[in-house]
Amino acid sequence: MNAQMPAASAQAPLTFADWMRQVQGGMEDVLDRFLPATSVVPARLHEAMRYTAMDGGKRVRPLLVYAAGDIFDTPRALLDRAAAAVEMIHVYSLVHDDMPCMDDDALRRGKPTVHVQYDEATALLVGDALQAQAFDTLSAPLEAELVKSDAGVMARQLRMVNLLAQAAGSVGMCGGQAIDLASVGMTLSLAELEQMHRLKTGALLRAAVLLGALGGKALSADESAALYEYARAIGLAFQVVDDILDATADSATLGKTAGKDAADNKPTYVSILGLAESQALAEKLRGNAHAALAPFGEKARRLRELADLIVQRKT
Repeated sequence: MNAQMPAASAQAPLTFADWMRQVQGGMEDVLDRFLPATSVVPARLHEAMRYTAMDGGKRVRPLLVYAAGDIFDTPRALLDRAAAAVEMIHVYSLVHDDMPCMDDDALRRGKPTVHVQYDEATALLVGDALQAQAFDTLSAPLEAELVKSDAGVMARQLRMVNLLAQAAGSVGMCGGQAIDLASVGMTLSLAELEQMHRLKTGALLRAAVLLGALGGKALSADESAALYEYARAIGLAFQVVDDILDATADSATLGKTAGKDAADNKPTYVSILGLAESQALAEKLRGNAHAALAPFGEKARRLRELADLIVQRKT
């Protein structure tokens, strides 16, 4: 029943659009496998977890996991776990971010946010449970056949758990959100804004790339540095484009409330640089991402295409 994720080495090359659709569709099966069923008590909490995690979103982080994993021949079992875990962390952050104590938003991925559809207490617990489920998914015992055939796979799995924990915590995503909340109504320098978003948005995007790669063969210092530079560029580009879209697109297109950053008096790239310079910065970062992937040649094609998607997206 589960859809097969595309493996670049096992089939004829797909167009980027077809590859992306396969990954996005396959993620529904992967998340269905790793999320608790609604038949399990407490059913309402598990229903709310599935409401927010499934059937929605661009799945950018899982796409990055699979694209990086194909370069380093990461076992599919590890890629599925990493993709599900990083998406669960991302979704939990959105649930909490939308709550009245933070951004107080009513729309996410084109449907009511969790605290609107359910209630605030449930939304809080959904975020907590998704975070725990992410680490349960990534750290659970691997299939015996994989462990038997790959002596180093459990050590790599442990490194992946550590990487995700750092990316999600106070020196990563949560730390960036704390800076964001403290910066409302303040004037930030460009360097301060960049620091905030390298944590809030960039940390989890970097983790997605590195999770996909770490599950495969040992990385050289040069390979690690190249992937880090790529991830650093797309992480920042993602936020720059988010700020551009918040200022230029409507809510129906975005699937969330447009213009909210300006309404909440939040510092953004558009408010500091202006629209044209923000667009130029996004293009510069796209070029940096492409340049960082040069050592990997054609094997990094999907990562290049994802950099293009991140910068050129309209939602």
